[in-house]
Amino acid sequence: MAVSDEKSEIRTVQCAKLGKELPSMIYKPFNDELGETIFAQVSQEAWNTWLEHSKMLVNEYRLDLTSEKAHKALKEQCKAFLFEEGESQAPPPEFVPTES
Repeated sequence: MAVSDEKSEIRTVQCAKLGKELPSMIYKPFNDELGETIFAQVSQEAWNTWLEHSKMLVNEYRLDLTSEKAHKALKEQCKAFLFEEGESQAPPPEFVPTES
């Protein structure tokens, strides 16, 4: 078996969130239309930013991730965070950052 010296090309996207060409995600985050759109238009860097933001939302709003309602709300926030400008970027009004 021959070993190839070529490195596999990294797929890039024009990131909808960050507005520049960046390495893409390596997987579709959801098995639906939103997952397809995110995979095609969002970079791994932007997705990582969303993951951090989503942790804050889950904690601040005490979302029960076993609930379908919570999943739906989180996906709506995800869509807004990645593809819309404005208040979706801000933490919840009650959010108090921890002292570092």
